[in-house]
Amino acid sequence: MRTLKYLLLALVLVCLVVLALANREIVTLHLLPEGMARVMPLSVQVPLFVVVLLSALVGMIAGYLLEWLREHKHRRRATQKAREAARLSGEVDRLRRQSGKPEDDVLALIGS
Repeated sequence: MRTLKYLLLALVLVCLVVLALANREIVTLHLLPEGMARVMPLSVQVPLFVVVLLSALVGMIAGYLLEWLREHKHRRRATQKAREAARLSGEVDRLRRQSGKPEDDVLALIGS
């Protein structure tokens, strides 16, 4: 499975290198709309593959962030259930110590 993972990663890396080599021409990236650019012109000239890769990276980060926020309620509920399970386990242990009975009633019957 690890080998398959590395092969897939290598394939993605080769595709990114081919994309970068095929799109090396310089483009002007305007960081503000035309109306605002008159007041404060912000633009940079970068290779096209940088624009494409940065766009994909920003999209992935936004997707991961939104997914993390969406799963927040599930993580919170799992934490609450883990606390409740620990509390109930402690209560069972305390009741077993108070009753003085063995841990398993079936084993106690077999041992008698």
